[in-house]
Amino acid sequence: MTGYARAEGAHGGRTWFWELRSVNGRALDVRVRLPQGLEDFDRLVRPVLAAKLVRGNVSVTLNMTEPSAPLPALNKPFLDALVQVGREYAAQSGLAPPTLDTLIAVRGVVDVATAVETAETRTAREHQLKATLTAAVEALVSARQDEGARLAAILADHLDEIERLIAAARTAAAAEPARLKARLLELVRELVTAEPRLSDERLNQEVALLLVKGDIREEIDRLTAHVAQARDLLAAGGAVGRRLDFLTQEFNREANTLCSKSADIALTRIGLDLKATIDRIREQVQNVE
Repeated sequence: MTGYARAEGAHGGRTWFWELRSVNGRALDVRVRLPQGLEDFDRLVRPVLAAKLVRGNVSVTLNMTEPSAPLPALNKPFLDALVQVGREYAAQSGLAPPTLDTLIAVRGVVDVATAVETAETRTAREHQLKATLTAAVEALVSARQDEGARLAAILADHLDEIERLIAAARTAAAAEPARLKARLLELVRELVTAEPRLSDERLNQEVALLLVKGDIREEIDRLTAHVAQARDLLAAGGAVGRRLDFLTQEFNREANTLCSKSADIALTRIGLDLKATIDRIREQVQNVE
């Protein structure tokens, strides 16, 4: 299922935001992009998503802004002392006194504070990162649920169409005995006059085979049961995508059998319409969690 979510956080002068994108997928495939130095945080990301999602290709990106670097501090007394020493040495040696850029390069003249991150600080930041990630995942789940509600309505419409086609197939099948009787009479005449003449036992076998081949009541009953099961799955909610995917295969199997048994153009057209509607369901089911 598709979806997008974003959640922001901050800790210890750092700011960040998680960005989650989800597209359709038969299973859960998570791809994580983390800033340099936080690669090991991958171990915490995947369990958070796996606890909430079952299907989909999910892209997870963490964007982090580091705290501003501290301004350098000038050790003025030390610099003044160096200037004085330089002048005195220059007067004694006859050499030129040292320039300012030379003195600035002396260690200790300019101090740059280096922040040292403690284990406690890192743990606290990881806790905040995980909390923000959890909020982003919850937002993604909510977005996918909204899409799921829209998909449920579309699937319900497709199931209504299948029920209409099943009713039409049942009506067409009810008129089949008369057509089948005429066909049987013609077949019997051909078999009776055939040379060599068929035995009564063989004739009965041929008639029984034709009757069985033209009977689509089982297919209609199974299609009706599949529709009821699909509605139950949609009403139950949760991660039903894979079960619906399997059910569409069963739908398609019955529709294929109905078409293969049909000896009537109208019934064949109904079977083809069934297959087209089932295919539309199959496409939408790929988007279901």
